[in-house]
Amino acid sequence: MALLRLQSISTLTFPSLPLKPSKSRIAFCSRRPLNPCQHHQLQKHQQKLSAVAGEISAAEGDQSVIEDSLRQNEVVRYEWSEEWYPLYLTNNVPDDAPLGLTVFDKQVVLFRDGGGEIRCYEDRCPHRLAKLSEGQLIDGRLECLYHGWQFEGNGKCVKVPQLSEGAKIPASACVRTYEIKDSQGVIWIWMSRKTPPNLAKIPWFENFERPGFRDLSTIHELPYDHSILLENLMDPAHVPISHNRSDSTSKREEAGPLYFEVTERTGRGFAGRWGRERDVSLPNHIPNFLRFEAPCVLQSNREIIDEDGQKLYFSGLFLCRPSGQGKSMLIVRFGNTRKPSFLFKLLPQWYLHQTASKILEEDMGFLSSQNEILVRGKAPTRELYINLKTSDTWVAEYRRWMDKVGHGMPYHFGHSTVSLPENPALVEQAPAGFAASLSASQPAKGGVGTMHAPNPANRYFRHVVHCKGCRGVVRSSRAWKKALSVAAAVSTALAILASGRLWKVLFLLSTAVFLAGIQMCSTMIAMNTTNFIRRHRRL
Repeated sequence: MALLRLQSISTLTFPSLPLKPSKSRIAFCSRRPLNPCQHHQLQKHQQKLSAVAGEISAAEGDQSVIEDSLRQNEVVRYEWSEEWYPLYLTNNVPDDAPLGLTVFDKQVVLFRDGGGEIRCYEDRCPHRLAKLSEGQLIDGRLECLYHGWQFEGNGKCVKVPQLSEGAKIPASACVRTYEIKDSQGVIWIWMSRKTPPNLAKIPWFENFERPGFRDLSTIHELPYDHSILLENLMDPAHVPISHNRSDSTSKREEAGPLYFEVTERTGRGFAGRWGRERDVSLPNHIPNFLRFEAPCVLQSNREIIDEDGQKLYFSGLFLCRPSGQGKSMLIVRFGNTRKPSFLFKLLPQWYLHQTASKILEEDMGFLSSQNEILVRGKAPTRELYINLKTSDTWVAEYRRWMDKVGHGMPYHFGHSTVSLPENPALVEQAPAGFAASLSASQPAKGGVGTMHAPNPANRYFRHVVHCKGCRGVVRSSRAWKKALSVAAAVSTALAILASGRLWKVLFLLSTAVFLAGIQMCSTMIAMNTTNFIRRHRRL
């Protein structure tokens, strides 16, 4: 038996479902009144045109395509800055370096001060506008590497090396701060400078507080807009095709029509259930559930009773942060209260993280191209998409929600409306040279070569630099590879110099073991730094 507990997100409600468009009517205007004969001919002509219009309408497949609404889109109050955005996983915030992040076009920097408290500043030194995220931490203070100005606590400047002895630091030499909160392992940021933080808006996920709940959390930077990301995550129809054989549940021959039922619409999102059409009539069919909540939370919660009568809780949580035009950051959190199997316990966390990276890479090529075409099209999605009732219901719901709130966003592509960015995105250049090779060891700062370059299409930059665990695996694998290489060289030399046959065999066996270890380390490094490449083939 399956039970559903949907979290309520707002008391604001959307209007009822859009009315269907009325049948086409053809009207004729004339300056002179028609005689009876002309009127009769006009009626016959109008009937013919109506019949043709009906045939065309049927041929175009109105039963399968999501119909557009003739009603004017409702607009609800919305201001993008008066929201909490998922900034980072708490346990991945570095201890020894500042971390530069963005929300839309606002650049911020995270760091831990001397007391271990996480601080958030505007990523801009008030002196000459250099990025503070390119700086360093000295005694718990954030130092700008341009001229050595240092900031602490609430953004106060406490050191300016260029000032004369006894001179006061200018009062204006302080950085702007942002309000952040650590909630259930995620750092959330409040973007408004005018409105006090509304703590009630921080999402709360009940399952993550249940006894025995375990989750696998990963973070990824992606080269396409957050709206493209959300649209992809709420699109179950693509899974059998795009992720064919990625796991035992994704098979392209299983692709088919889906059913959708919207159970809730509010000013802050929507919720509903879905499943395969052919499964509806099966006994004990359990539908899937989905909930979207503003500004960027997508989740699916389920409760089931196992064979022993124990209630089990499952959650799939996607926290999507807009990190600039054509960029986004995704925090993925899968969890449940089911006791993990013995085999699952044997799998290292870094391996599961790279599996998640592979899934995202399977979508990356066409999502990036979709983003490019959408931006170039400069049109709402109803003019560019063909939304089917049996696959694209959530996509249409999401874009229609953007119609209602897009006026309060820096830019948006809605179902019926579009608002382009006021300023085009700046292209950020990768650092180069000796300084870059040093900064490559720090999170999300780029470096030399394709592995470390700040390119969201690169697995190392997209995930590893944001994950302490995977970064540690790469670092330790490199160290072990060097040590094993030295050991293999020494063992080989000893095998050559040894006079006894037995000693030669033992040293050569040792060399083989060391070489196997080197290969294993190389494989672990490659898994953390090499993208999945789709090989198209005739099926």
